[in-house]
This record gives sequence, structure tokens and C-alpha cells, in this order.
Amino acid sequence: MFQLVLTTFLIMKTISKYRYVTSLAIILFFTIISIMSSCFSNENNGDTSTIDFKVENLIREMTLEEKAGQMTQIGIPVILEQEAYWDAADTLIIDTNKLKKALTEDFVGSFVGKGYYPPSRKEYHQLIKQIQDYATKNTRLGIPIVYATDAVHGAHYTKASTIFPHQIAMAATWNPDLVEEMAKITAYELRASNSPWNYAPVIDVSWQAQWGRTYETFGEDPYLTTVMGAAFIKGAQGTKNIDSVHTATCAKHLIGYGSSQYGMDRKNAIIPERFLRQYYLPPFQKAVKEGVKSIMVSSGLVNSIPCHINKNLITKILKEELKFDGVVISDWGDMQFLSEFHKTAENHKEAVKKMVNAGIDICMVPYDASFAKYLIDLVNENEVSIDRVNDAVRRILKFKHELGLFEQANTHYENFQDFGSNKHISVSSKAAKEAITLLKNKNNTLPLSEKKKVLITGVSANSINYLNGPWTRTWSGKETTYNDKNKLSIYGAIKSHIDSSNVNYLQGTNYDTDINTNQLVKEAKHSDYIIVCLGEKLATERPSDIKSLEYPKVQLDLVKALSKTNKPIILILFEGRTRLISSIEPLVDAIIMGYYPGQEAAKPITDIIYGKINPSGKLPVSYQKFGSTPMPYLHTVSDRADNHGTYSDYDPLWPFGYGLSYTTFNYESISCSSDTLQGVDSLSVKIRVCNTGSRKGKEVVQLYIRDEYASIDPDFEKLIAFKKIELKENECKEVVFTIDKSDLEFVNSENEWIVEEGLFTLSSGDRNKQLISYKINYQN
Repeated sequence: MFQLVLTTFLIMKTISKYRYVTSLAIILFFTIISIMSSCFSNENNGDTSTIDFKVENLIREMTLEEKAGQMTQIGIPVILEQEAYWDAADTLIIDTNKLKKALTEDFVGSFVGKGYYPPSRKEYHQLIKQIQDYATKNTRLGIPIVYATDAVHGAHYTKASTIFPHQIAMAATWNPDLVEEMAKITAYELRASNSPWNYAPVIDVSWQAQWGRTYETFGEDPYLTTVMGAAFIKGAQGTKNIDSVHTATCAKHLIGYGSSQYGMDRKNAIIPERFLRQYYLPPFQKAVKEGVKSIMVSSGLVNSIPCHINKNLITKILKEELKFDGVVISDWGDMQFLSEFHKTAENHKEAVKKMVNAGIDICMVPYDASFAKYLIDLVNENEVSIDRVNDAVRRILKFKHELGLFEQANTHYENFQDFGSNKHISVSSKAAKEAITLLKNKNNTLPLSEKKKVLITGVSANSINYLNGPWTRTWSGKETTYNDKNKLSIYGAIKSHIDSSNVNYLQGTNYDTDINTNQLVKEAKHSDYIIVCLGEKLATERPSDIKSLEYPKVQLDLVKALSKTNKPIILILFEGRTRLISSIEPLVDAIIMGYYPGQEAAKPITDIIYGKINPSGKLPVSYQKFGSTPMPYLHTVSDRADNHGTYSDYDPLWPFGYGLSYTTFNYESISCSSDTLQGVDSLSVKIRVCNTGSRKGKEVVQLYIRDEYASIDPDFEKLIAFKKIELKENECKEVVFTIDKSDLEFVNSENEWIVEEGLFTLSSGDRNKQLISYKINYQN
């Protein structure tokens, strides 16, 4: 800048020799200086070279202790007056002595978590500001801390924030624009809570429904997960720089977390490298291309190697091959888990050595700063190189600059007037409307007449918690104390929708014990219809893992008992995965998949029941008939013909991509711009769809491809494109997709993406009926 100022001054001096331009020269001089000064004083997250320069200068000033501290993340409760993390206190009060130690002795660079209850945005502001003020004003280098939180379906740890459907339900919308808007609002409300870093989205491909965190994923399909994950990142981070209304995102969990052998959290997944690259890695590849700022490593193992110490995964594939230049962070307590759970490190110090050398940049300890102390010793003992430490710190400091924390360490709650607003709530309601999936509608049982008498029952019928699911206000989401008081349950919504004299309610059962089923059966004779709301126990992480996908016997028995009354039954399922209902499915007349749709969902579900809304959700997973392990539609399918006829291994209760409507759609034709795809060319695929029913409706047009013959067993079919459209009665639309070579590729036995010459089949249509198809040839 000095050289620019000097050059400008000399030019102005020359011009000023001419009296009539002296005043103009002076004005021009100071204007240029002002502009340059503004440019340099507003060096923000868009100026990469300036950030790099600042980061390198700062690293040169830092001691090893300060660097190790930047790589350490501790839980907020470590600096609170309350001793226990899960202390059910109603305030969060910082112990100034603990804060001083954390920032001036341990040099901690980031914090995570909170206490038991959901603080208000004002309280979050005050809490985090107190930490930031101390870090920026009372430490030697004034480096701001970065606060992180899990906000997987809204800023759900902040009181009165907007709660959205969980990711599995958002995937059921098949509407990336809605996911983007949800993430944008979540970021806004996090910033209103002075929180700049969100541990979301979850982009695990989930093939194991016994795993309790299935509801946090976008389902079983790599492509759907990739599209939805990218939409979340775009919405949360913005399209350019991360400003004061956007947050950094953290794609998680690298990798295979949703496919452990036995469906248990933090357990081993057997994943050949070919499978890893073809099915599990694409969502992370796309996330990196979208500019995701951080990636969290899976707490599980792949092929018996804990992901946290897998250098091939973190350094060679993620950082070198995918060129990820952001921050790689551990999950909660995985330094300890390597020693105490996985038994791959003799002690915590050895765990630190393995983690950092594998490529971990930040360790979520989270109960103390012991990670930093071990790391300092390891560097001094030449067990961890200073270059590896500098690389991690460089990434962290760059991350903080990109968040703008050096310029504006805090955001103020009063500047976010739309927090929890009706505008935001309406988006959550819209998401629920598009997510809810109609799975069965025998003889057009639905929609119901508002004049009919209904009996409502089931564990989830009169509960907000079963709508919200886990990670809502509290970790498990089961505590009723912190529910938003003005929200409606299914029973409450129906009671407010129709004449209350036509509504009767008895709970029937809780999760696993009977309450009043016998009385319920007696009451049923006074009703025209029975609405049964089942639900699974609210829990997350290890407590949410289950050994069987069957509902508790008492809930199934409730439906069986009510079926004997010969009254039509509408079954509503509130579940974070597909629980087995094959024993009761034939006994009911209509089935609605509710997922965990959020606290705005009761009215949209009621509107679906009574026909004000036409359902349009589609399953993002296969709904299995039997067993404990669902069968994904992708690669496990094989049609075979023999003397006994044709059979298929893929036999779900309802297939991936399935969902009914109150209208009917006819897929009239599919065509391509050419029968041959060559080299780097592309093809236009046209699908004509008509609404042949009696009302307006939305349909998800899905395009699949199958490689008829390949050098290795090909996928039976795979999703390569989709679009949600709305059609009026008797309206037709032509949906156009563009495909190219990349849509035909697969990972071969050498673990390389290739495409082979040959015949491919494109298909679309109703997922439970005959599909329409078109065959093309590929030539190199």
C-alpha cells in the first residue's frame, strides 16, 4: 500500500504545478487514499492472499503452546460454575478463573456445547461475547475463539428458534430449494445466537437402520444425499463470502458412519475401497467443491481402522486427492475413545499422536485441555512434526478469518428481527407439507370428511416431542419442560380443525407398556374412523441404536386389537428410520409416514388427512418388509429367471422413491436427443408427465440408469436426476434432464472411475408400477 500511496502522491504533485487543477488534485489524492484505505481496512474473507499473509505472520509469532491450544476444542461447561455437563441448571454462568485458565494457560481456540437447557439468543450472545472479549482483549495475540454447535434441523438448542423437519424428512421433500432455505434460516438464527459454526449437514449414506442416527441423514442414496448436502452448504454459507447472517458448515461424518456391521454407533463398517469411492465418498467430494469449511471425522471404524487415525482417508484422500483446504475436526471425545473404546491407542497421549499425524486439525476433547498438553510433549519428543502442527493452525486461523471473527467477533441478537418469525415458521411448515409421505390409501380412505367422528390414539398422538424428534431443545429431545408452549400435537390440531364433538382421544399405550387399550376398543364403536399414531423412543447416538426394527409389541398389539372393531384405521408413523410394520400393514386402510417432521407439522398432517393438502413426499429410503437390515435399492438387487420364474432380491414393503398422491400421474413417454452418447458429449432426456386425476398435485420425476453389462456386477439401477413439479388437473409437462458421461461411470476393480462402452437403460415413472424406459449406447 505504501508504494501505491507514494506513486499517487508524486502524480498529484506533478499535476498540482498547474494552478487551475490544484484543488482537483487534492480532492483526487484524498479520494484515492480513502478508497485504498477502505480496501485494505476491509480485508475480509474474500481476499485470500491477504488472509494468507496475515495467517503466516501470526503463525510466526505464536508459541508451540499457543498453536496446540488453537487445535483444542473444549465444552462450554468446562468454564462454567456448574461442575457437571448435564447439570440441569437454568442459567449458564462463567467462572472467570476457569475462563482465564482456558484462554491464557491452555490457549484454547474453540468451544462447543452448552448446559442442559436451551438458552435464549440473548443469553447465548452474552455467554459467547464474554469468552470472545477475554480472548481478543486479554490474551497476548488477541486471537478470537470460534464457537460451534449442532444445528441439524434448525437452531434447535436456542430457545424459541424455528424447528425444522429432520434431514430424513427434508430428503423426503425431494426439494433441494427447501433444504437450502432451511439451512439459510438455521444459519440466520444461529448468528442471532452469536454462533458462527454449525456441525451440519450430515451427509452419511445410511444403509443400516438399526443405527440410531439414520434420521439425521438424507437417506440411502448417494446422489440424493449429494444434492441435498450441497443445497444445505449453499444455504448456510451463502454463495460468496460468509457474512454476518451465514455460518460455516461442517460436513459429517467422514466416512461410512451409517453402515456399521451391526448398526451400532461408533462400530466397525466393512467397506471395500471400491464401495467407499462409489457410494460413500461422492457427497463429500461435492461438499468440498461447494466450499464446505470444515469436515468432521466419523467416530466409527472402516475395515477395523478408526477413522480418526486413518491417514489414507484424512490426508491422502480428503486433503491431497480432493484438495480440501478447510479444517478437519474430531467428533466428541474421540481422543478418549481411541484408548478406552476402540483399543487402538494405549493411552490418550498415543491417541493424540495418531490423530494429529493422520491429519486431524482440531480435537474435540471436550472435558479438558489435555489434548494440547499431550501435543506439546509429542512435538518436543519429535513424535509429531512442527510442520504438521503449523498446517493445522494455518487451516484454523484461515477459517477464523473467513468467518470474519478477527473483524467482528460477535453478532448481536437485536439485529436479527426475523428470528423465530412467522416468515421462518412458514418455511418449516412448507417443508413438512412436502415431506409427509402417503404410503397406503386403500379404497381412497383419505381424505376424510370433516363431519366424520374420529378416535385418536397412540403414543405420539398427543406429543410435540414425537414430532420434533431428538436434538430438539435438549440432546435427547424427550424432555417436555422445554417444549414451545403454543405448538399443537396431532390430537390438538385435529381437535382445532373439526368440530371437537367429533373428536375422541385416549392414549392407548406409551412407548412399551399398555395404558388403556381395552377401554379404547370399547370407545371405538362410537367413531367412524380410528387414527393411530405410533412412534419410536426419542434418543440419539448410542442410546438410539436398536437390536430389532420391530415396534414394541404393545404398539403393534394396539393396532391389532383396534382392527377387530372393523373400523377403518389411519396409521401415522413418527420414526427416524423405517420400523417394521408388516404384521399390521394389512390391518389398516391408510398409512402416513411422518418421519420427525418438526413442531409445525401437526397442522399440515391434519390438512393432508382432511384433503386441504395433497401429499407429495417420496421415500428417501427403502421401506423393508422383514429383517433387521434394510436392503438399499442400488447394488443389492438382482433379477433372475429360471425354471421357477423371475424373482428379485429387492422386495421392500415400499421401494425407494415411492409415495402416493390424491391425484394420479401418467408417464406418457421418455425420449432422448440421440440413441448414442459419445465421449464428452451430452444427451437431452425428455419425460412427459400428465396429471390424469381430479386435483392439482406435485410429482417427483425421477430418472434412473442401469448399465446392462459391465466388467463388474453393475448397480441394478441408480438415480441420476430428479425434479419436483406441480401439475394442475389435466395438465401435462415435459421435464428435461441433461446427462453426460459422468452419469454412466462406476468405480472398477482398480478403484478408478470409468465408463465402458455398451448398452444403458434410462427409466422413469411410478416407483410401484411399470416404469417407462429408453435404451442408449455409449461409445468412447
